[in-house]
Amino acid sequence: MKRKISKPAIDDLLRVMARLRGPGGCPWDREQDHQTLRWHAVEEVYELLDAIESRDDHELEEELGDLLLQVVFHCQLARERGAFDFQAVARHLTNKLIRRHPHVFGKIKVKDVDQVWANWEKIKRAEKHGTRHARPSALDGIPKHLPALLRAEKLLKKARRAKLLEEQPGRKRSNGPSWLRNCLYWPAMPKAGVGRPRTCCGRKPGGRNAFGGAAKPK
Repeated sequence: MKRKISKPAIDDLLRVMARLRGPGGCPWDREQDHQTLRWHAVEEVYELLDAIESRDDHELEEELGDLLLQVVFHCQLARERGAFDFQAVARHLTNKLIRRHPHVFGKIKVKDVDQVWANWEKIKRAEKHGTRHARPSALDGIPKHLPALLRAEKLLKKARRAKLLEEQPGRKRSNGPSWLRNCLYWPAMPKAGVGRPRTCCGRKPGGRNAFGGAAKPK
């Protein structure tokens, strides 16, 4: 008697998603697009955070599935447009992880986590060099919709890795720290002209700041 081989669960999920979007599928699913779904992903991430902090494996399993649904949904929409599909996304991610871990999949040797991060950033810059996604600054690449405190944390993390918070010989003390302070405080202050610096990262108040501007309302 031949043993029945079960199909991978991801295949079933992709098939269900295509059915929901297809003729005779769900009216709500059929009218969605990338724009209408974008805030659903944000909500699912926050629900996942709650599940992680509650240490409830049942909730964690469910919320990971809800977040995966967002990935699968966007992949189905892109597939319908002829842009890419889930397989392309998974392959792209796999290749990126291999490229950016040469100390695991290659012959590069590292002595600590700092070197891992340094290699990661170096490889990422090389990958994006010459494209519209190039990141010439160590502080580039911060999502523009991050809340102000998360933006500040991300900026500080990047600044530390780039050693921008260290005092440089021959550099005026006010250049680095005050510039960074303005970048951190500017987006969190409610009104220009009330305790806000006149400029942030060379931009006038009211323009796009170092983080790409304020988040759109949910």
